[in-house]
Amino acid sequence: MLSRIPTHLIAGPLGAGKTSLIRQLLAQRPADERWAVLINEFGQIGLDAALLSEGDDGVQLAEVAGGCLCCVNGAPFQVGLARLLRRARPQRLLIEPSGLGHPDRLLRQLGEAPWDEVLTVQPLVLVLDAAALAAGDALPAAQREALDGAGLLVLNKAEHLDAAARDRVQASLPARPLYWTSQGRLPLTALPGHDMRAGEPAADGLPPGVEAPPLVWRTPAEPVCLTQAQVEGWSIGWRWHPSQRFELLRLQQWLGGLPWRRAKLVMHSNAGWLSANALAGEALQWRSSEWRRDSRLELIFAAPQDVSALQAGMVACRLEPEQG
Repeated sequence: MLSRIPTHLIAGPLGAGKTSLIRQLLAQRPADERWAVLINEFGQIGLDAALLSEGDDGVQLAEVAGGCLCCVNGAPFQVGLARLLRRARPQRLLIEPSGLGHPDRLLRQLGEAPWDEVLTVQPLVLVLDAAALAAGDALPAAQREALDGAGLLVLNKAEHLDAAARDRVQASLPARPLYWTSQGRLPLTALPGHDMRAGEPAADGLPPGVEAPPLVWRTPAEPVCLTQAQVEGWSIGWRWHPSQRFELLRLQQWLGGLPWRRAKLVMHSNAGWLSANALAGEALQWRSSEWRRDSRLELIFAAPQDVSALQAGMVACRLEPEQG
């Protein structure tokens, strides 16, 4: 295993554009480098790896689901990161914590044993929604706490802001390096520590771990459904067998009537395999998906919901199996 692996924490609130930024960085990966991405999600199902999946042999993805990394820095995080490093042997590591997490705490943890000999953690990249800041939306407390220590503030979704609006946003933030952009576009050369290189192989002092058994379906027509409640919110997620298809318009209408804070999905629909990722109040923007292993939907709410009603709504969007 390599030592001193350049490690980039890409943090920010829900919907700021972290996954888009990582996708843009992956597209700029030098062909002779191996990269790894560890993704943390609030919900239990795991969507970001599916949303990032592009069939790139030079990139290994792994997920730690079910809460922010700084709160699950026991077995799930230790085992997940150690397993990813052993499998991928990466020359660069990107970590995307949950938008409901605490990036400053995670930075401190990554600088402690056993990671201090393996990783070289670079200055924090904090992705912010510039349009929301210009409209007066407040940053969550966890993100505000990380502002002063950030190595780069990426002000995403800035395409419609004029100079006066940008000045107001900048005045509300601490004096840190800024990069204005949209769609998460960030040149690799603007990433703090982009010129750092991993060191020579070192002894493996990481914690052992056994891969958790995969979630399986009792029958193709029965999804895996998981819920969880934490202080930061309540989530529900489904994983459906890839043979199951969904009626796109019906699914979109059902989702449009729910009070979710965040929706992420990769679905096998009557229009093919599609993905979407949206915040409350936003229309779902569909894009073609390379993911084909299963259909996944994760919803985050501010408060617990009626699970039976959500289950019934999800099932109602499913198409009847095609008759052979």
